[in-house]
Amino acid sequence: MAAPAAGLKHAALARPGRFAGKWRRSLQFPTVGATVLLAALAFTGVGAFLSSQIASGLYQERVSQAEAEAERGLSGVKSIFENSSASDRATVTSMVADTLKLHEGTGADAPRHFPLTPLKNAQNLYVASLTNSTITAATIPEGLSQAVASGRGQYSQALALPVGDEDVPGIASGTQVVLPPGNAYALYLIYDLSSVQQTLDYIHRVLWAGGALLLVLIGGVAWGGTRAVVHPVGQAAAASEKIAAGQLQERLEVKGEDELARLGASFNHMAETLQEQITQLAALSDMQQRFVSDVSHELRTPLTTVRMAAEVLYDAREDFDPVSARSAELLYNQVERFQALLADLLEISRFDAGAAVLDAEPTDVLEVVRRAIEDARPLAENSGSAVELAADQDRCIVDMDA
Repeated sequence: MAAPAAGLKHAALARPGRFAGKWRRSLQFPTVGATVLLAALAFTGVGAFLSSQIASGLYQERVSQAEAEAERGLSGVKSIFENSSASDRATVTSMVADTLKLHEGTGADAPRHFPLTPLKNAQNLYVASLTNSTITAATIPEGLSQAVASGRGQYSQALALPVGDEDVPGIASGTQVVLPPGNAYALYLIYDLSSVQQTLDYIHRVLWAGGALLLVLIGGVAWGGTRAVVHPVGQAAAASEKIAAGQLQERLEVKGEDELARLGASFNHMAETLQEQITQLAALSDMQQRFVSDVSHELRTPLTTVRMAAEVLYDAREDFDPVSARSAELLYNQVERFQALLADLLEISRFDAGAAVLDAEPTDVLEVVRRAIEDARPLAENSGSAVELAADQDRCIVDMDA
C-alpha cells in the first residue's frame, strides 16, 4: 500500500503546481479570477450595507411598535391599579392577576412577558413576585432596574432573553406601580423579538444565495467573454510557434470583420510575406552554395597546374639569383596557402550542403589559432599590421574539428 499512497501524495502535491502553471501561462484565468474577486468584494460591501440598513429599519420599526404598545399597556395597568378599590389580600391578588392576564402575549406580533416584582424595603406584601413565563426580574438589565426603582416614569432597554439553549433579542419597558397596602412594585413588559431575528436571518440567507448565484453568473459571463478574445490569441500563439518551427504554411482561420478578424488577416499576411522571403533566401542560399561548390571545383585544375609549376621553380631556386629565389619561395608558399584555402572552401560548401559531418576530437585550439596567425602574417606585414596571440595559458584542449 506504500506505493499507491506515495503516488496519491505526489499527485496531490502536483495539482497546485499545475494550477499555478496554468495561472501564469494563461490570460483567461487571472482575468476571470480578478473579475470574480472584485465582484465578490463589491457584493460583500453592498450586502453589508443592505443588511445593516434592513436590520436597522426592521428592528427600529419593531422596537418603536413595542415601546408604543408597552407605554399604553403600562399606563393602562398603572391606571387600573391606582383606581382599584381592592383593599384585602385576596381581592388585590385577584385584581392583579386579572389585569396582567389581559396584557399577556397580545402585542407587536411577538410574545410578551410581564414580570412583577416588589422593590426593596417592601413590607406586609399582599402580592409576591409574579410572572407569566420563565422570564423573571433577574433577566432585567441592571441599568433598567435602577431607572425604574429610582423614578416614576417609563423606561425601556434592549436585552438578551434566554430562550431554551440560546439568547434571543428582546426589548423591556418598565415602570413603578403601587399596590395595597402601599407597597411599590416594578412592573415590566418584555417583548420577544426572535421573529425579527428570524426574518433578518432569512434575508441574510437570501442575500448570500443571491450573491453566490450572481458570482457564478458573472464568472460564466467573464469566462465566455474572455475566451472569445483569448482563444484567437492562443491560436495565433500556436501558429507562431509552428511557423518558428519551420511550418511556414500555417495560417489562422479568419471569421467576421472585427478587430480579431483584422488581427488574423494581418497575421496571415505577415506569415505569407515571411514565407516568401524565407523561400527567396533559401533559393539564394542554394544558389550561393552551388556557386561556391562550382567555383571551388573549377579552381582545382588550374591551381594544380600552378602548384606544379611553383614546385618546379621552388626546387630550382638555388640556380636563381637571390631576388628570383625569394620570389620562387613566396610563390610556392602562397600557392600552398591558396590550395589550403581552396580545400577549406570545399569543406565549407560540403558543410553548407549537409554532406559533411563534424569529426570532433580533443584538439589544442591555441595551436589552431597560431597556425591561422602564421598563414595571415604575410598579409598583415604587407599592410603594416601586427597579429599577436594573447592567451592566459599555453594550452586549451576542446572537442573540435580542426
